[in-house]
Amino acid sequence: MFARIIFESMARNPRRKMLASAVLILATAVAAATLTVALDEGNRLAHEFRSFGANILVTPQADTVPLEIGGLDTRPVSAGSYLREADLGKLKAIFWRNNIEGFTPFLQVPATIETPQATVETTLVGTWYRQAIPVPDGPEFVTGVESTNPWWEVTGAWFSGGAKECVVGRMLADRLDIKPGQTITIRTGATNTALRVTGIISTGGSEDQALVAPLALAQQLAGQPGMYRTLMVTALTKPEDAFGRENPKQMTPVEYERWYCSPYPASIASQVQAALPGSSAKVVRRVAESEGRVLGRVSALFWLITLGAMAAATLAIAAMAAASVVERRSEVALMKALGAPSGLLAWFFLVEQLAVAVAGGALGFGLGTLLARGLGRLVFGVPSTPQPILLPVVLTIAAGVVAAGSLLPLRRMVRLDPAPVLRGE
Repeated sequence: MFARIIFESMARNPRRKMLASAVLILATAVAAATLTVALDEGNRLAHEFRSFGANILVTPQADTVPLEIGGLDTRPVSAGSYLREADLGKLKAIFWRNNIEGFTPFLQVPATIETPQATVETTLVGTWYRQAIPVPDGPEFVTGVESTNPWWEVTGAWFSGGAKECVVGRMLADRLDIKPGQTITIRTGATNTALRVTGIISTGGSEDQALVAPLALAQQLAGQPGMYRTLMVTALTKPEDAFGRENPKQMTPVEYERWYCSPYPASIASQVQAALPGSSAKVVRRVAESEGRVLGRVSALFWLITLGAMAAATLAIAAMAAASVVERRSEVALMKALGAPSGLLAWFFLVEQLAVAVAGGALGFGLGTLLARGLGRLVFGVPSTPQPILLPVVLTIAAGVVAAGSLLPLRRMVRLDPAPVLRGE
């Protein structure tokens, strides 16, 4: 009997049911599209931010104060502390190892370039371009400036890892008229070394006035085999909120566990520091805070659009539900007069509305998935990936909209006095 009443009620006034379904389809399509883009493009934006540079800087804990000129460390190689290259594989064994997208060590060696045109004091920056690192209990991990500094541009070719080769900074090359294929001589201490120039590098930073060479060569020239001075780490992180910026030393054990198990920049930096003996890992705030602001604003925009669509749909459903209650006043009054409890009548009406919500939500999810692909392509240049996990979320949203919109009409129906209605008043 219950199913029969619901079916006959659904068949009555199909135009209003179709209009309610259309409202729900449009609202849930907007919700599905924005949530899909938010899930997919949030990660995409985070990856894009990683192309702007590393967000964690690692230095020796007992290091001396750097002496920088033009952004380059000009301390003698005998000054300061160093970190062990052999420990770097441990970064892919920490709790957030899958969030470590790349890391690159650097070792700067003061050098003098001697050419027929001039003799110039500069710095040789030892690093990796592409290097395979052994990982404890795992496959090798390939990293280097190719992954941490993708905006570095080289005209010509990069150096080979074990060769006496280098790339020359654009400004330094222009000053000394150095071209790819030339051989230059550098002096480090009392040692002269001939290096073949494989390319000209442009970074927009201090490297434009330096030489960039394999890390192994810099270690050899500095007399520091297997060591490096600084490490840049690129990690996929969660934008910091108020909790993420709290001091972990003042947290309770429960708060610390929550902080440690969240990919905040500071929590990943603390794990990096623990993995590398004698290191100090700090968050590059300029990168992390810019990422947090942009991702927060994009997320807020998506939620604002979704809430606006839901509010409009709720008002539309409320208007149609109110009209339906007024239209069926005689039917409701008769059922009350025959002894039907108010709760049962409200349940009849709510189940009818929920059936419309399920149908509209399912169709809206499909439409929203297609809309998300177009929106992702238009805004980010790449179509968004469908997210089937959002289907129950979208159906729940549709049910919530219907329930919220039906609340006042249901209250009016429950309080309806059948006697005046049956008398025609």
